[in-house]
Amino acid sequence: MSKFFERIYNGIIKENPTLMQTLGMCPTLAVTTSLINGIGMGLSSTMVLIASNILISLLKKFIPNTVRIPAYIVVIASLVTVVQFVLQGFVPALYSSLGIYIPLIVVNCIILGRAEAYASKNGVLPSIGDAIGMGLGFTMALAILGFIRELIGNGTIASDGANALVTIPGYTPASIAILAPGAFFVLAFMIAVMNKIKKAKGMKPAEVPDYTTSDGCAGCAAVGICRPDKAPAATEADAKAKAAAAKVAAAKNAGAKPAQVEQQEKKSVGEVTAEAAKKTPAKAEAEEVKEAAADVKAVEVEQPEQQEIISAGETAKKAVASAEDDLKEIKGKEDV
Repeated sequence: MSKFFERIYNGIIKENPTLMQTLGMCPTLAVTTSLINGIGMGLSSTMVLIASNILISLLKKFIPNTVRIPAYIVVIASLVTVVQFVLQGFVPALYSSLGIYIPLIVVNCIILGRAEAYASKNGVLPSIGDAIGMGLGFTMALAILGFIRELIGNGTIASDGANALVTIPGYTPASIAILAPGAFFVLAFMIAVMNKIKKAKGMKPAEVPDYTTSDGCAGCAAVGICRPDKAPAATEADAKAKAAAAKVAAAKNAGAKPAQVEQQEKKSVGEVTAEAAKKTPAKAEAEEVKEAAADVKAVEVEQPEQQEIISAGETAKKAVASAEDDLKEIKGKEDV
């Protein structure tokens, strides 16, 4: 139970997805023109986050690792559809106000990120605590952002367009606050305040994560393309196999003996993969240098044989030329 409440505290304070991890920026900046919109988007995302974490934590042993991301998206999309219908049926004004950003919850990186990073590796109860913490942290950030922007930009609090909980009489609104630039300014101010508080308590300030250096790259299907240094052993072994095939082609072009070429071709991709998995980078490089030296030596051994053939051909050409000269001389004498 202590882990459950720890996850809630971390999601709201230490690992706040908006103010600390700068995740979910699209809905954060787009829909927070009012307090009600911020709360509505935050609670909608929280409901989807809790339900998706529960389902993925229960199904994690049944979802194949190779299709886990598409499976998570299917689960999240199904839950978002339910939430969309509930909002449309019971809160139509909020549904119209949030618009396209409700179905876009499907691709919210907070929800998919918690499914991949936490729910798929932990039990149901901790996953629920993680979802509640992250959801409340997200809702809190959106509510504060919406409150500030609405107050400065409209001079109201909790307005639904027709009525407002509080209206400041005689206030001249600064409309920039409810426009896109205002969203960036207010969010930057909030992150700066959070960093100041964390610095005073000796905690690490918020920063934009560098996803290109994350250890999670090793689990990505495209790691061999964009991050070869993070590729697992199998990908490196495939590269070794390609290098071996290139060496065979080079040996053929260099005039190596057929027997040697055949012997080189008999090395299967599986053998190369096994060798690559066992070798360290330094050993592998030394082995490549050794193989290259052996190929050069084989070519050098064959060079004397080739030289003998060339010499025999040149001798034959000289004999033919000498015979032709003799014939010309004999023919000249006969004419005389």
